[in-house]
Amino acid sequence: MDESKRQNILNRMKSLQKNVDQGRVSRTEQALSSLPRRKQPGFVDLPEYKQVVMQQRASEYLGMENPFYRAHEGASGATASIGGRTFDNFASYDYLGLNRHADVLGAAERSIRQFGISASASRLVAGERTIHHELETAIAENYGTEAAICFVSGYLTNVAAISCLMGPRDLVIHDEFMHNSGLAGVKLSGATRRFFKHNDVADLERVLKSLADQYERILVIAEGIYSMDGDVADLPGLLRLKEQYGFWLMLDEAHSLGVLGDSGRGVFEHYGVDPTSVDIWMGTLSKTTCSCGGYIAGSEALVTLLKAQAGGFVYSVGLAPVLAGAAIASLGVLRAEPQRTQDLRRNSQLFLELARKRGLDTGLSQGYSVVPVLVADSLRAVQLSNELYEAGVNVLPIIHPAVPEGLARLRFFITSAHTEDQIARAVDLTATILERLKQQNFGLASVDVGQLMAKLGKA
Repeated sequence: MDESKRQNILNRMKSLQKNVDQGRVSRTEQALSSLPRRKQPGFVDLPEYKQVVMQQRASEYLGMENPFYRAHEGASGATASIGGRTFDNFASYDYLGLNRHADVLGAAERSIRQFGISASASRLVAGERTIHHELETAIAENYGTEAAICFVSGYLTNVAAISCLMGPRDLVIHDEFMHNSGLAGVKLSGATRRFFKHNDVADLERVLKSLADQYERILVIAEGIYSMDGDVADLPGLLRLKEQYGFWLMLDEAHSLGVLGDSGRGVFEHYGVDPTSVDIWMGTLSKTTCSCGGYIAGSEALVTLLKAQAGGFVYSVGLAPVLAGAAIASLGVLRAEPQRTQDLRRNSQLFLELARKRGLDTGLSQGYSVVPVLVADSLRAVQLSNELYEAGVNVLPIIHPAVPEGLARLRFFITSAHTEDQIARAVDLTATILERLKQQNFGLASVDVGQLMAKLGKA
């Protein structure tokens, strides 16, 4: 501390002592006031906030409407109502068109009448409801496992399960395209994290050979269908390595339940393998099952442990009974109407075939529910999305930093309820608009960055 600051503090202390002597301030206030004051920045001063504002101003400067957070005015599936208009909708996870199915709506209404809206407490305390057990039994039956457990959020499911099972002396190896929720779970666990190249079991084996003998527990995580690329995990290859190296295998079925397999049971049915060969089945309730939440299916010991020690379960309110009712009914429709999965597959393959014929880059997609159209440039992706929106097609862009700048894309979610005309129109509009944007060189390369930064600096 320099002399001037020291003298200033001494003067303040003398002044306070005088006030104390005259009874105008307490000694506690004197002690606190004598300490140097720390200034906490406001949220408006945070660099993270400033970055968001900068992006918003850049969009405004370029005359580009924000394609995100458009409010839908009703249930959305193959079509959507937004701003008083009806759109062909390719931004919905309602893969089997069950969001307005009579059985699902009826089950939700009955659940409300019997249980009310909320579970009203943690299931550990007083929030356990018979409908929770019914849902978990139905999920376990789908995977042929001993038990299952449901969480109130799909994101929370990965965070809670991974952080409960793994610790600082353990190793998690995951596909490089794993969902952010998995990354958050690994970080919370304190485990060492390594990734393998996307869907590359040879690269996974390389990592295992170099690290497997250094850790107590090893967890390998992959996804049934990768939501950004639409390709399917190499489950047989993963199981071969599991047999050799003895790790736990976790499969995220968020986008593959209801989609893969002749009856939609998931990636194990797609490959014809024993589902009990996978240690941890994870999935969400917000896609095929038209609800909200997440689940883990596996052995009785696994589920018992999670129910006792997974913070996201123990310390969270139980799943709303109405959501459990809707999910149970959706699983029932999945079993009773396998044609919906077949219709979804037909529509997805049609979209992929037409897109490739028009020269669109569909990346790694195998035509199962998710088909990306890569446009490379984030600005071009946003503009393409906006122009499709104006033409009556709702599809959202995935841009940097969600993907690397050179891999920006539009992500089309296909459902069993889409018509051939909707699919053909969407592909034709996408190809036509994108070709024009390329000819106009619309994108980051066409932006005068210096002028843009100067404009933003003045804003």
